[in-house]
Amino acid sequence: MSSKSLRLSEKWFRRGLWVVALVFASFLIGLGSTIVGDLPRVEHALTLDDFIDRAAAEPLRKTIRDSQRAEQEAAREREQAELALLAAQQASRTARETFGNWLATRRVTAQPDQDTELIARTKALDGLKAKENDAERAVGAQRQAALDARQARQGAQQQLAALEEAARKSMEAESRRVELRVFAYRLALTLPLLVIAGWLFAKKRKSTWWPFVWGFILFALFAFFVELVPYLPSYGGYVRYAVGIVLTVLVGRYAIIALNRYLARQKLAEAQPETVRRNELGYDTALARLAKGVCPGCERPVDLKNTEIDFCPHCGIGLFDHCRACEARKSAFSRFCHGCGTAAASARGDGLPPPASAQVQPASTT
Repeated sequence: MSSKSLRLSEKWFRRGLWVVALVFASFLIGLGSTIVGDLPRVEHALTLDDFIDRAAAEPLRKTIRDSQRAEQEAAREREQAELALLAAQQASRTARETFGNWLATRRVTAQPDQDTELIARTKALDGLKAKENDAERAVGAQRQAALDARQARQGAQQQLAALEEAARKSMEAESRRVELRVFAYRLALTLPLLVIAGWLFAKKRKSTWWPFVWGFILFALFAFFVELVPYLPSYGGYVRYAVGIVLTVLVGRYAIIALNRYLARQKLAEAQPETVRRNELGYDTALARLAKGVCPGCERPVDLKNTEIDFCPHCGIGLFDHCRACEARKSAFSRFCHGCGTAAASARGDGLPPPASAQVQPASTT
């Protein structure tokens, strides 16, 4: 219905009722979103441990943990051994330098009584060299321990990776099944809402409680297109495209059938006598169509501003007539004359001229 055919207060009431419809829809949408958001919690959250061979995986994980600890411990011990080796090398180098200096002095002096000291110094150098060798062996041992631990860890990780890969494939397959189940839950929730919304649109959208009807319709559309469609399983896009094709065909079929029915009704209505067609037209419907510049009977465009046009050139229905009291040109669908306020014949429902008491009396000439 066009807003031009409504009373001013009625316009504001309708706007307020639309606000009620939107607020009602927003609360329904909030409730529906909360319910739909909690649907995945119905299913158990899947983890890789649910599908892996634990009897084979746990020893491998323990080996990895133990190897990591052993590798870290070997690294710390190697650092200490390297420091000890550095100290032994420094002590050995210093002792050799000192021994070299002393040996050069002995050759100059050639004192045989110093042979005992020579033997002692040589033994001391041998001891320092032995410590240096021990430190080098300690560093090598820690490096070997770290290498063994690293190789053990890498071997266990490779075996564990094979187990996890097999478990991951099983988890992905189960995840797809869970996704389908959750989608079925969403569909079971939203499809009845959409069916109810369709019934309300067809039967109750013009009822007294239309704000709640439209609020529910908006909620159902939001639940379908926002809460359901984005969660359609993909499978390479086949499901989404197939669903889009089906929806397009259904909507297109409904639109084509509705258009053909409308055209058939229009042809049948245009074949009826003008009085029948006029009686079937509602007052508000006629005003709404006139406000749009179309014929109330056939809904084709008509130049209503042309004062020479009194009948629709497409279907022949009367658009303008003259007041029986004051002969003013007025809309044939008006209930009262805009010039004198006399009730139109169509407003009385009997097609007869208005009563004499309703006609304007000529002024007295006495």
